[in-house]
Amino acid sequence: MIVMYKITNMNFPLIDSSTVFTVTQITSIIKEIIEGTFPSIVLEGEISNYKPSTSGHCYFTLKDSTAQISAVMFKASVMKLSFIPKDGMLVRCTGKLSVYAARGNYQIIVSAMQLAGEGDILQMLEERKRKLASEGLFDQNRKKQLPAFPKIVGVVTSATGAALRDILQITKRRNSSVSVIIFPAIVQGNDSASSIVHQIKVANTFHLCDVLIVGRGGGSLEDLLPFSEESVVRAIADSVIPVVSAVGHEIDWALSDYAADVRAPTPSAAAELVIPQKADILAEIQQYKNELYTSMQGKVDTIKVLIKSYTPENMELLFRTIEQPLLSRFDALKISLLQNMDKKLKDTLQKIKTYQTILEGANPTAILSRGYAVVRDTRTNKIIRSSQDTSVGAQLEIIPAQGAIIASVTHLQMKEAQHD
Repeated sequence: MIVMYKITNMNFPLIDSSTVFTVTQITSIIKEIIEGTFPSIVLEGEISNYKPSTSGHCYFTLKDSTAQISAVMFKASVMKLSFIPKDGMLVRCTGKLSVYAARGNYQIIVSAMQLAGEGDILQMLEERKRKLASEGLFDQNRKKQLPAFPKIVGVVTSATGAALRDILQITKRRNSSVSVIIFPAIVQGNDSASSIVHQIKVANTFHLCDVLIVGRGGGSLEDLLPFSEESVVRAIADSVIPVVSAVGHEIDWALSDYAADVRAPTPSAAAELVIPQKADILAEIQQYKNELYTSMQGKVDTIKVLIKSYTPENMELLFRTIEQPLLSRFDALKISLLQNMDKKLKDTLQKIKTYQTILEGANPTAILSRGYAVVRDTRTNKIIRSSQDTSVGAQLEIIPAQGAIIASVTHLQMKEAQHD
């Protein structure tokens, strides 16, 4: 719908080809037309380049796909907001149009603001974030540990930007022995994403550094978009070298922050995070040195005290103290051993005597000496134990305790066995 506004009661000269205006005059006319025609207006647009000031006022740009307008919101109105404005938000602003004559531009002075939905850029970024997250590019198990003592730090950023100057100054201040390799990249505009990706790949292909800082200084949401490009996010996620993402200011976020191993709020903070403080390292080494020296000195003092107690007299006394119980124990064991051996010897002798008696009782010579004799057949040498073992006419040898008797069998007498 097109609304035609009728301009009335305007105090400015009639315009013809001969009229000559001063800059102040024409600006005053434009100011009166705009401010008089739009005393109150509601604008819907996307916030860009949002900048809160220390005074509490907020300055930003409202834009759509083809145009933009500057906007300011004073502290009293800001304090009434129920949300924190951010770049990319789609908002509906109520206010009045104003012309700032000193600069010759017009703006809207916003008195009230409410959310009108999600801006095109934020919606695009949210969709891209969900897609990349579903592929696992933001998973914690992909994150690599930053080196504690890097020798070479790589920086992918603009070669002429303030971010690089800050990183170099902090490096020089914190640890001048750390080298910095600059991978100059375009960080804003159409070619920026491919430039950033190329430099990340160069650093990885030749492994030129121990850790890589990828980022830039602050800017509008549009300025930071290259660091949310899919190609940049994938290059960071695929980097073998640990990556620190340092894009914009602390309140700024890019998709590279999610893919990087560590996110730093600013490039300066990234340098502070990556580059170890040489003074702190030396102080820590000195502390360990002092602790080691104190510990060793304590042990040496303890050993000295112990050594003083090891005089020849004390050593002899200590030896006697250790020796005496052992000697006493040895003597007791020797007596016990001798007693056991004596008892064992007596028991053995007694057994020998017993076995000797048994053997003597079983000795055939002793049996024969008691009147017994051995009888055998001279022809067969068979021992005669019964009258049945020989026959009449057989020649027998009778062997008493001494000598031998040869006899012939003339008569056999059978004797019945006795039964109990």
